[in-house]
Amino acid sequence: MNENKENKDPFDDMPVIYSYTRAQAIDDGVLIDLTEWARETGFRIPVACTAAVWHEYIVPPQSTRELGQSERGRAHDVLWMLFVAIKRQSARRRTESHGAADRDDQLIHEAIFLQAPNKHETVKLKTICGPGDEAEPVMTIMLPTED
Repeated sequence: MNENKENKDPFDDMPVIYSYTRAQAIDDGVLIDLTEWARETGFRIPVACTAAVWHEYIVPPQSTRELGQSERGRAHDVLWMLFVAIKRQSARRRTESHGAADRDDQLIHEAIFLQAPNKHETVKLKTICGPGDEAEPVMTIMLPTED
């Protein structure tokens, strides 16, 4: 049998019927672009979060706004904790080999949010690094249940 025919993807010649781009997701509010704030934190690639992360955790409850909480401040906290988690993971990988169970494209990290006066909540977040609309690296912060 011809090896080229065996390895050929059967969908190579098929037209793409529809694709939903990252830019469209940002325009639609499915993703919230944090790139400008992320650059201030030290990120060199575009960063966005899902609408669920934005509305459930980045937008502060009214009772905490009165204590000085803001979207900007809470986003900074998430971005900083992600930045630290990435640095920690990089250092760990330099000193030890990681197993097949580790995924190079995602990182689970935590952030602590003031949800009401004197009530903090530790939240696990998942960040995935993958290709953007032009195959450039981009990061997306999401809840662990999102994909």
